[in-house]
Amino acid sequence: MLITVIALALAAGCSNGGNGANAGRLEKPVLTVAVVPAVDSAGFFVALDQGLFKAQGLTVNFTPVTSSEDAIASQVKGTYDITGGNYVSYIQAQQRGQANLDIFAEGSLMEPGTQGIYTLPDSPVRSLADLKGQTVAINAPDNVLFLLTASVLAEHGISPQSVHFASIPFQEMPDELSSAAVGAAVMPEPFASGDEEAQGGVPLADLDQGATTSFPVEGYVVTKQWAARYPHTLAAFYTALEQGQQLADVSRAAVEQAMIAMPAPFGVSAQTAAVMALDSYPVSTGPPGSVDKVRLQRVVDVMRQFLKSPAFNISSMLMGNGRGRATG
Repeated sequence: MLITVIALALAAGCSNGGNGANAGRLEKPVLTVAVVPAVDSAGFFVALDQGLFKAQGLTVNFTPVTSSEDAIASQVKGTYDITGGNYVSYIQAQQRGQANLDIFAEGSLMEPGTQGIYTLPDSPVRSLADLKGQTVAINAPDNVLFLLTASVLAEHGISPQSVHFASIPFQEMPDELSSAAVGAAVMPEPFASGDEEAQGGVPLADLDQGATTSFPVEGYVVTKQWAARYPHTLAAFYTALEQGQQLADVSRAAVEQAMIAMPAPFGVSAQTAAVMALDSYPVSTGPPGSVDKVRLQRVVDVMRQFLKSPAFNISSMLMGNGRGRATG
């Protein structure tokens, strides 16, 4: 089945131009793309692993980043051409005037088990109520993981302000847990399954519940200036990315293979790949910027509820104000 799906994706690439047709049109054939190495980005990693960007005439150099906040700062400076990260951080940067971004593709929708709060078997933290007064590791302040955690805590009658959140990179969270420096850690896949495999990490709460069930987590962005300067390059990248999204959404084998193949130290073991939970990966049906506007406005609405963010119309970050619609 995997071979068949890949063949269809490559055929779609040829019908959309492919390497030969794009080679003379690409304004910038070599790209630096920064993405958080989590399953939210599976569509990108599948496209990279299967050579779908190369089929469009692109050389994509992947740079792993700890958080979307770090990626945005470097993207504005021109260090990164394209980034993939959580919508909350992108929207905050836009609201604060720190960046002028276009969301040109959706990346992931949360599914059960893909984002959660974890402890260790001998931890005194046995329930969400036990988190009061505890330090909880999170990869960046006030990002999507904080938003999801705050939502779950609030729905269980716990004030997010009663918990201390400490910014710690995902790779360091297992050590922080084992040393009892933190009482719990908020982790996405594959970091969560890796922690379970390495030291018996225990899920305390699945964040895919309540007001944030099936929440839009990740998307791909460029600056508006970059999009205007490199339209053919963006179209070629987008074509390959959407092929990767399609593969990721229908073929677990393709995702496992891509996550194992990530550069060290981010590549996961075959054991972790076999058990990690996966998101759903929306596939767009139109040109760059064809995203589900209603779905993304939902992120803004939940931000207003739990982060006290100002009113904001997501259309200001959408090419053509959200042409078409992504499926999935």
